[in-house]
Amino acid sequence: MEQSTGKITRRHFLKTASVASAAAATGLVSTSAHAAEFTFKYANNLPVTHPMNARAKEMAAAIAEQSKGRIELQLYPNNQLGTDTDMLSQVRAGAIDFFTLSPLILGTLVPAAQISGIGFAFKDYSQVWPAMDGELGAHVRKQIEAKSTLFAFEKIWDNGYRQITNSTKPIKAADDLKGMKLRVPPSPLWTSMFKAFDAAPTSINFAEVYSALQTKIVEGQENPMAIISTAKLYEVQKYCSITNHMWDGFWFLGNKKSFERLPKDLQDLMARLINEAAMNQRADVRKLNDSLVDEMKGKGLAFNNADADSFRAKLRSAGFYAEWKKKFGDEPWTLLEKYTGKLA
Repeated sequence: MEQSTGKITRRHFLKTASVASAAAATGLVSTSAHAAEFTFKYANNLPVTHPMNARAKEMAAAIAEQSKGRIELQLYPNNQLGTDTDMLSQVRAGAIDFFTLSPLILGTLVPAAQISGIGFAFKDYSQVWPAMDGELGAHVRKQIEAKSTLFAFEKIWDNGYRQITNSTKPIKAADDLKGMKLRVPPSPLWTSMFKAFDAAPTSINFAEVYSALQTKIVEGQENPMAIISTAKLYEVQKYCSITNHMWDGFWFLGNKKSFERLPKDLQDLMARLINEAAMNQRADVRKLNDSLVDEMKGKGLAFNNADADSFRAKLRSAGFYAEWKKKFGDEPWTLLEKYTGKLA
């Protein structure tokens, strides 16, 4: 088996995605010929070709091997078990054992989780990872565990910086968003940010995004490059504006009671391998996102760079930063600004 090096070759990526596709047809990955002592369900909302599922497949195999067949982790990608909100309810109830979810959607349950998604806060990855692997991430994980039946593993997975696509025009400055019907995930923070830009945000679960764009229920949407590509959103969009308006990740969530079925040594094993997979997936996503502009240009998507300063100024003048500082409170906001610099 190929070793996890943090790099992923195109051949390995396609091979892994192909295997994941076959597994997805049955809804699980069988890791042992014999019944495992502990069987867990892990679900996510991403296509089987996304780096998350490539690394999850590899991770499940490593968990089976290193636990000597005692643990089987079954994979359910691509919304097989429902929408984001459906799956969040299921993992809270224990019907799903593990689920990866954006901090901003998790914010509907644990408001503090949204703070990493404040618009135009993190300028680049040199600010993101120290914050999320440091005090800000620790604060969020503590809030997740305190306020729900869930917990989050130490290393957050990467979704990448989010970009805006639409079928109408290039978005070069904040004023270009005025009146635009834009799909956003079901999260108050997303809605608040795009309302500050005078857009018309509409909350739609990811499973319905392609059809909503195709039928012109909305003009545009915003997602990282890897999702725009793997979900083939370029088929129903004309423009992609590089806004980098928000960094987004995926907390790897677990149901506390499910995980506590394991003895301590197997809990430690799973945590180590899940965190290792997260680190490898981060490298995969960044590499893939960097390579996708030329690829999607070839598929007819027109790209342009946006003026980040105009968006940041608009958020300040609209009172966005001041509003969310008040909502989050001084402690988490101070932790955020420790890494981003002054926002409000």
